[in-house]
Amino acid sequence: MSKLATATKRLLVGRPFRSDRLAHTLLPKRLALPVFASDAMSSVAYAPEEIFLVLSVAGLSAYAFTPWVGALVALVMLTVVASYRQNVRAYPSGGGDYEVATVNLGKQAGLTVASALLVDYVLTVAVSISSAAANIGALIPFVATHKVWFAVAAIVALTAINLRGLRESGGFLAVPVYAFLLGVLGMIAFGVFRALVLGQPMRAESATVEIMPDENQLAGLAFVFLVMRAFSQGAAALTGVEAISNGVPAFRKPKSRNAATTLLMMGVISVTMLMGLIYLAQITGVRIAENPAAQIISAPPGYEQKTMVAQVADAVFSVFPPGAYYVTGVTAIILVLAANTAFNGFPVLGSILAQDRYLPRQFHTRGDRLAFSNGILFLAAFAVVLVMAFDAEVTRLVQLYVVGVFVSFTVSQTGMVRHWNRLLRKEKDPLARRRMRRSQAINGFGLLMTGSVLLIVLVTKFAKGAWIALAAMGAIYLLMTAIRRHYDSVQEELARYDAEPAVLPSRNYAIVLVSQLHLPTLRALAYARATRPDTLEAVTVNVDDAGTRTLRAAWESKDMPVPLKVIESPYREVTRPLIEYVKRVRRNSPRDVVTVFIPEYVVGRWWEQVLHNQSALRLKGRLLFEPGVMVTSVPWQLASSTRAKQRAKQRVMPGALRRGLGESKGNERR
Repeated sequence: MSKLATATKRLLVGRPFRSDRLAHTLLPKRLALPVFASDAMSSVAYAPEEIFLVLSVAGLSAYAFTPWVGALVALVMLTVVASYRQNVRAYPSGGGDYEVATVNLGKQAGLTVASALLVDYVLTVAVSISSAAANIGALIPFVATHKVWFAVAAIVALTAINLRGLRESGGFLAVPVYAFLLGVLGMIAFGVFRALVLGQPMRAESATVEIMPDENQLAGLAFVFLVMRAFSQGAAALTGVEAISNGVPAFRKPKSRNAATTLLMMGVISVTMLMGLIYLAQITGVRIAENPAAQIISAPPGYEQKTMVAQVADAVFSVFPPGAYYVTGVTAIILVLAANTAFNGFPVLGSILAQDRYLPRQFHTRGDRLAFSNGILFLAAFAVVLVMAFDAEVTRLVQLYVVGVFVSFTVSQTGMVRHWNRLLRKEKDPLARRRMRRSQAINGFGLLMTGSVLLIVLVTKFAKGAWIALAAMGAIYLLMTAIRRHYDSVQEELARYDAEPAVLPSRNYAIVLVSQLHLPTLRALAYARATRPDTLEAVTVNVDDAGTRTLRAAWESKDMPVPLKVIESPYREVTRPLIEYVKRVRRNSPRDVVTVFIPEYVVGRWWEQVLHNQSALRLKGRLLFEPGVMVTSVPWQLASSTRAKQRAKQRVMPGALRRGLGESKGNERR
């Protein structure tokens, strides 16, 4: 069984890397783009659709506002990209928004950003995978009826890919991401060519659909609120922009310059696709309703609402159907893989937080393939919970989305403005000051834009589900502060050796526990005598008079060199009388150390563990809480343990490969 488990792990994860091969995993720009920017670029597959969906509530006339809403989203995206280019140059260590906020605004601001990003990364996985399920469902009806299980399977597959390491996941992502870019940008170019050059009409299958408007949303503040909500939904296109600032250490040198260049490439490509898709959706007459069953009043027989990308692809490639299948297919694939951005950002941020003692230290440990495996598994587990809780519905999940990322955007830009203020107070060179002023202006404008968007998002989404994201952020913030308090208190407690120097015990009082006179007992007695304690005695608990008399007779007949003490137990308990006896010894001689020797069976089958050692296990669990008491297990290997020993030699224990044991020699030859 152990061989099968090891073989399965090697198949899924691959052979381990030595620590000195970390540089081998660093990414060039051509691989960093699909690894860190796939989320931001793939967001354009559902962000424009969300704008149309919200505006559909006011009827088809509200679609006239779509280009303006899209242009505003594009302006915010370019502003955020320009701002984060300053971030990666100033803070290339990979702390990203968390580091910027902590250094410039304090620990509370840093934890606020960290909690927002952790929530947003989980939502990124859930939203991307759910959107992929919707797009694939447009091609494969079976997926449409089993979206939740498809999403769970996709998350599991992505987890296995990322456990193999950054470089391998980048190589895996490169082909589908570039295929997606080719498909969407090619579709936009072909659609614009057909419309503006050839003058050919292109009509979506929903162009004749009539949507019933909600009269309450057509005028006054209600319509303004609706447009604001459409903008907040479209702002989902900005998610993932911050991932590059968290992943700077994964870039090849020069890290900051390569990260800034990748950010610029991502921003230009994303804005082009966003506005191109909105343009094509308008000229093809796409009609898409937030609630099709209630809003659509006139539709062709058998009409089923498809995603916006699928409808646009069908219209643009009406003269070449394989093109439509290609675009819809690669869009679905890239939405699955877009979650990979979170799989790279979340573990790195978790590692930094663990290093600062805000998360368990296990998050700072790299796995066999030099990836932060614990963070990857934690992210996958919570994403699965979200997908199942919200039935993989994008419209429901996206209400929770964006809040966290714009909280981090706003706090980060505030921190960058203060960063430049601090440097300007020290800098005297006029040229350097001008560069700093320019960078500060960029971050200041970014603060204005992201702060405004955050306000809009909170106003329009709070009652629709954003409060859940805010509550999760608050809970994570409190959890991280509690973890830090615990680590600090433990460190303070363990560092008191200067004030309280270790005092050698006066004597060692040794107790050997005896249930019957057999080989394990004799070994425990021999080992206890070898430690040369000041006092040594054997202790048994009388839970059965006949058994105790038999033990005493055997003890005397063997002329054992250690006295046997019998503790009475009128209620036939074993643990409590022994604990009370040990406490009594400690009270009589507080400066003595009491060492309790417990014979234990070493078994080879799991069910044998159930049949043996239960009393020893309970006793050890109680004695560990007693001050001045040491517990020593004396093993006795049963015959069945031989087979387990052989299996253990064949099994590669966790971490053994990284220590140069097991299969590592073969790996080194590789």
